Amino acid sequence: MKQFVWRLQRVLDVKARQEQIRKAELIAITQKLTQTRGELLAKKRILEEIISDLSDTSPRKRLGQQEFFIRHSKAADEQIREIEKIISSLELLRKEKTTEVLQVRKFREGLEKLRTEAKAKFIEEQEKLEQKELDEIAILRFTRKNDLILQHNGNTNKEM
Repeated sequence: MKQFVWRLQRVLDVKARQEQIRKAELIAITQKLTQTRGELLAKKRILEEIISDLSDTSPRKRLGQQEFFIRHSKAADEQIREIEKIISSLELLRKEKTTEVLQVRKFREGLEKLRTEAKAKFIEEQEKLEQKELDEIAILRFTRKNDLILQHNGNTNKEM
């Protein structure tokens, strides 16, 4: 039986590779997003701990520390806003990459379906050809056998 060759196999291979690349990019973006969220939570937790420590200290010490905290909290708030902007842009990028992965996957799955159908059709055609060949061989054998029988019968009739 001859080998199944599908002419769109290269396209399927390219789409599978594209899907792998897009998945890797999506994973990288997701990891970066997780890392950035962790950084945001850490900064917020530090600010909460400072506020908690300030509330636990005596009023005399607290006044100087509160003044210091208020001066530096503005910078911390700006950092938090920047991190939140980065997170929103990463989330948007992640959604785009997810959409790309789904589009490439849908296209690849469509190609795989076409390949499966083409292979089934190829196998069916090969089986028909093989059956036709076997039928021809059987007819030839039957014909030869009949010719031999007829020749043998013709020779015996002449001898009689």
